[in-house]
Amino acid sequence: MIKKIKNISLFSIMILLVATFISGCSNKDSKEKNITISKTDNYKIKVGYYNCDHMVSAPIADAAGIYKELGIDAEVIGNAKVPQAMLAGQMDVGYIGIDNVIKSVDNKVPMIIGADNHIGGSYYLVVSNDIKDPKDLIGQPLGIGSNPEKSSGWVEFARELGIPVEGKNYEAIDFASDKDAYLAFKTGKIKGFIACDPWGSMAEYEKTGKILITSSKLEGQWGDCCVLSINKDFAEKHPELAKKVALAHTKAMEFVYLNPLKTAKIFAKTYMVPEEVGLLTVYKKTVKEGRTLSWKIVPEQIKHELSWKQENGYVPNTVTYEELVDSKFIDESGADDFDKFIKEKVDPVFPVGMSYDEWKTKAKKLGK
Repeated sequence: MIKKIKNISLFSIMILLVATFISGCSNKDSKEKNITISKTDNYKIKVGYYNCDHMVSAPIADAAGIYKELGIDAEVIGNAKVPQAMLAGQMDVGYIGIDNVIKSVDNKVPMIIGADNHIGGSYYLVVSNDIKDPKDLIGQPLGIGSNPEKSSGWVEFARELGIPVEGKNYEAIDFASDKDAYLAFKTGKIKGFIACDPWGSMAEYEKTGKILITSSKLEGQWGDCCVLSINKDFAEKHPELAKKVALAHTKAMEFVYLNPLKTAKIFAKTYMVPEEVGLLTVYKKTVKEGRTLSWKIVPEQIKHELSWKQENGYVPNTVTYEELVDSKFIDESGADDFDKFIKEKVDPVFPVGMSYDEWKTKAKKLGK
């Protein structure tokens, strides 16, 4: 009996030591990474994203173990119909183009912008190699949607290129996805299409075409392309989880900026493209086109995007900035300051202006 009690005591001590060791490691890691670990709800978060490079933070947070590290039980759903799913209460957090968020809020979908995601760029008009002049596109089959006049991206491109906006001047075609458009392009059925990456980089990699023009600033000022949206009902029931998912979003972006090789591998696997295409995509997003991935909410940028689209009739003019944005989740999450992070950790290693070859060589040398 005495022997049995001794064994139980010894076992208890061992458990205590192991728990203390694990706790100590966790606290140490948390301090090093400036992450606040606290007890979380027993709830599985559904996170949705489109299959577009702008939304890369979602698969990175999942595959790199960031959700798990923060104690978040997340189901990450790619190529999701995010606004519809959030409207139906089937999704808690979603990466969405800002147009759809504005329209959803106008339709009383209970969502808010919880953090920024992508300020612009990395959206392309891809054309076949035999297109020498933008006017060569007139009359051609193009993947620009059957009502391109309603596409702010196409309208920006057409105006800048000096070609007609109206769809009647082209054989304007709808595709279910950018991937479908690329396959039609690759097989010669269309002469061009608009899409985000990986499809612009895929055309360059496979030499099936070229990027004719890239979306950038709106009349000289950055706007807001897409955001991290949070379902208000979910946030009200699980405010700590809402903060944690905002924090995970920022940690995923930090991973992308600091670990381009690892990011490219995850991206290639997730989007089912060659790793070189993943590298081209990451380079464009984090160096070539500037620091376009950002979690920092800049009211002036969002208001600029909102007013421009309202003035041009792309979104309802009834929605206000105050209805769209609630920054408390990112503000209270313990996230790093974006500008400080870029200045101290990214600029010294991967400065804007690096060539692709320089960037790739350095990333490989660092093993990141």
